Amino acid sequence: MKKINIDKKIIVYSVALVILFALCGALFFFSGRDGRLNKEKIETQKLEGIVVATNDGLITVKDKNNYVYTFESDKIVADIGMEIQLEYTGLLDKDKEIQDAVIVEYETSKVANEDVIPKEYLDNGIFSNYYDLAYDKLKELSLDEKIGQMLLVRYPTSGQIEALNTYNFGGYLFFERDFINKSKEAVQDMINNVQSGRKIPLLTAVDEEGGKVVRVSSNPNLAESRFASSRDLYNSGGFEKIASDTKEKSRVLKELGLNVNLAPVVDVSTSSSDYMYERALGEDTSITSEFAKTVIEASKGTGVSYTLKHFPGYGNNVDTHVGSATDSRSLEDIKKNDLPPFEAGIKAGAEAVLVSHNIVSSVDPDNPASLSPAIHNLLRDDLKFTGIIITDDLYMGATSSIPDASLKAVKAGNDILITTEYETSVNSIKKGLTNGDITEEQINRAVFRILAWKYYKGLMFENIK
Repeated sequence: MKKINIDKKIIVYSVALVILFALCGALFFFSGRDGRLNKEKIETQKLEGIVVATNDGLITVKDKNNYVYTFESDKIVADIGMEIQLEYTGLLDKDKEIQDAVIVEYETSKVANEDVIPKEYLDNGIFSNYYDLAYDKLKELSLDEKIGQMLLVRYPTSGQIEALNTYNFGGYLFFERDFINKSKEAVQDMINNVQSGRKIPLLTAVDEEGGKVVRVSSNPNLAESRFASSRDLYNSGGFEKIASDTKEKSRVLKELGLNVNLAPVVDVSTSSSDYMYERALGEDTSITSEFAKTVIEASKGTGVSYTLKHFPGYGNNVDTHVGSATDSRSLEDIKKNDLPPFEAGIKAGAEAVLVSHNIVSSVDPDNPASLSPAIHNLLRDDLKFTGIIITDDLYMGATSSIPDASLKAVKAGNDILITTEYETSVNSIKKGLTNGDITEEQINRAVFRILAWKYYKGLMFENIK
């Protein structure tokens, strides 16, 4: 009996010791928690950098070596552009899209810029989350690099890399000739070759409107069929079909490496005798406004930016590819009938607007819209547009014979100039700087906006791996 009692005591003591060890373990575990991210007291490593993206439970950080890492974390509260210090467990892999490493603790602080962003730049615009990053990058660029960023150049038939290395273009614009008979892989190689090694990634743009203007889908190797016109889409399936077409078009372009579509055409044209009728929706102002809104909303998240054109509305004007055209309508008429589609697209989040070469006599009888400060003021001030303003191609007949058209385009307030004669454009802009016709501050303002757009689009991080 006495022996049994001793065994019972041993059992009781043993159980007590087990419970005690368990409690100690629990206390040790919970003492490692910081109240935010449930940090475990195991070996961690640190990463310092800048927050460059936050969405859908993910946070992307660029470290001091310009490597970009994306982590899963829905508990971190941080704004884009903030400095951040992370503690994490696991290993980082710079080639992985989303890291397996787990963030266990973090601290953030506002980036302390030595130079404060000029107050006039702070417009609370569509790209404003990226203004800190854009301003820091702007300060790194030479004047030549900044001028180059303002040029969207027609893709040359030869010497494409050499031209980029010399002039640092903001982007290349591709035409049907650049896609003829090429395979999908050949087009991808063409675009990858010009993107490779760029200090500032390129805009890779195309006119893929559908219908009459199809630079890419005219090649059956690149798309199952030619993209239909907006009118045919609307007549056969309404706005639902227009939205699905926009998403499919974006998928095709994105897969090839194209990131800007110079579409949709949101000009109001209801007469078959109008030059722009074949490319327009062909409906009244109200329906065209809904069309603009539908395309812009459908394009979001696709990786391809869409461009409203041709501001302030083409009307019934003749073809500016071959010569000058004058719009003699009253400003009241234009505001009532032509501006609403642009306004609807801007409210839906349009990132870019392309300006026509029409002379709008009621606003500026002396200059094509693309070279008119008054037209640009209408877009900025009346429509409150904070995105990118792009000229129509300055090589077109309406502007090609105008002396120093590129310089005038900068003075008017364009951010990006579409040009074929890029050497002429660069020399014209530099001459204007030398003569005092424009200031470097005007260049800075445009390039600041372009850089913010490229951050907004994710281009500034894609090639940093």
